Amino acid sequence: MRWGDMDAYGHINNVQIVRMLEEARIAAFGPPRGAGLPGMEPPAALFNDVEEGTMTLVVEHKVRYVRTLEYRNIPALVEIWVGAIKGASFDLHYVIKDPVTKEDCVKATTHLAFVAEATGRVLRLTPDQKEKLERYRA
Repeated sequence: MRWGDMDAYGHINNVQIVRMLEEARIAAFGPPRGAGLPGMEPPAALFNDVEEGTMTLVVEHKVRYVRTLEYRNIPALVEIWVGAIKGASFDLHYVIKDPVTKEDCVKATTHLAFVAEATGRVLRLTPDQKEKLERYRA
């Protein structure tokens, strides 16, 4: 959490919550191919391990605010796991917890798909992608 993530009410702003989900997703599964410079290998290299010309796109976010996440000068706890794995898309689920009380503050889901950059068409998940996702399925 950053000081600037707070809103006028003193808790972490909803837009920043979605940014935290993005950061957790990238930390777990890697940055999209071609984005940024090489760094630390993620636990499950999925997004940075797609074929050239493949984009990883968010189809939908669902965010439920269970309780406010108050600013603290220590990182919030974010749990992330894979939910549904379909033919051409998959879901990631998250829980953001207060780092001190360990109480659930946010429960969220992101629905993602791989898309061919040249055509804009959704691509089927490969067996390798499904296998990588399956390892983190709850």
